[in-house]
Amino acid sequence: MFKKIEEIFSIPELRKRILMTLMLLAVFRIGAHVPTPGVNGHALSQFFQNAGNSLLGFFDMFTGGALEKLTVFAMGVMPYISASIIMELLAVVIPTLAELKKRGSEGRAKITKYTRYLTVVVAVIQGLAISIGIENMRAPDGSPIVFMDGWQFRFIATLTLTTGTMFLVWLGEKITSYGVGNGMSLIIMAGIISSFPGAVINTYSLMETGTIQIIPLIIAAAIMVGAFIAIVFMETSQRRLPIQYVRKGNAGGTVNAGNSYLPLRLNPAGVIPIIFASTLITLPATLATFMPQDPLVQKTNFFFSPEYPVYYVLELILIVFFTYFYTSIIFNPTDIADNINKSGGVMPGKRPGIETANYIDYVLTRLTFVGAIYLAVVSVMPQLFIRAFGLPFYFGGTSLLIVVGVGLDVIQKIESHLLTHNYDGFLKKGRIRGRNWS
Repeated sequence: MFKKIEEIFSIPELRKRILMTLMLLAVFRIGAHVPTPGVNGHALSQFFQNAGNSLLGFFDMFTGGALEKLTVFAMGVMPYISASIIMELLAVVIPTLAELKKRGSEGRAKITKYTRYLTVVVAVIQGLAISIGIENMRAPDGSPIVFMDGWQFRFIATLTLTTGTMFLVWLGEKITSYGVGNGMSLIIMAGIISSFPGAVINTYSLMETGTIQIIPLIIAAAIMVGAFIAIVFMETSQRRLPIQYVRKGNAGGTVNAGNSYLPLRLNPAGVIPIIFASTLITLPATLATFMPQDPLVQKTNFFFSPEYPVYYVLELILIVFFTYFYTSIIFNPTDIADNINKSGGVMPGKRPGIETANYIDYVLTRLTFVGAIYLAVVSVMPQLFIRAFGLPFYFGGTSLLIVVGVGLDVIQKIESHLLTHNYDGFLKKGRIRGRNWS
């Protein structure tokens, strides 16, 4: 292991990227402690201690505790994710956006620009809603959380929260460009990991006071270990479709120029559907928590609160929907078949063109079904157990899946750098690159 670490830091470009990633994530963690003006941090922390096992505490986990303190990064990158979801949906119904996606890097740059603009709009709306709602909140001892007048606080808080979100978006893009891995996902993962120490201390305190029994905790730990093994297996396994490359021979016929394969992951969509579903399902419930007097919001909260079974049904539906939706966005069987044909490749037993595309689509559909069921089970089942035994909400499948999934993605990118420089993979014999499954 130490030799591998030495090899990693012996490559100047990789060393620079890793250090850049760590430095930018450190900036994120520092900013997560800069408070928003006009907020009584102590009173707000008391409020969140009571909400720790609710959906509000779950949402706070994604921001690394920034929401609990209402710091400048309290909304995290969730407005950007919401904007990304909206843009992806609009691209399906608006031909102009769909055409932009086909223009390569130039089109993607324009869509990214539009997504940033939409992020500002979403962040302003969410920031204003939070600032209005938080004025009516009280700590358990009755202390007011806001000590600034009406619209003055709303303006300052909305501006602060929106600026913080856009700074994180910029930070995430820099990590993606100059670091290792996807910047937005790494920011979310860093927020979750930063909650580890507090979660462990809180769990130990609850166990000492008798609030949590040791047996349910052991069972929960066993479930998490099982979920971890399942996540690693699913995220590293592949369905490999064989490809034969042919070229013209001297006598005018064709000869085999080599064999390869098209690697398709068992979970093609990765952790993105979980992030998308979590973002959408937390927004209404968060607003409902901030606006307890609004009857319409409270009625909406019925459908988006973990206290009701309908919440888990909605979460399952969202996860399955986004698994299929996101897979259809990142994989186009027709384009894949065309690229294989243009490179002189054929799939054994399949004619080039539409037959190859249909076969790829058939395999992808089966894999997407497996991926959707896997994501839904890993996300929802631990939550049901947690609710049944009153364990801290933190120990859930969603957080584990994001941390492991993003972590594996970073390891794979580091491994690709090592292989490029003629080093062995990060794990022995490169097992992280994927095992075949058919």
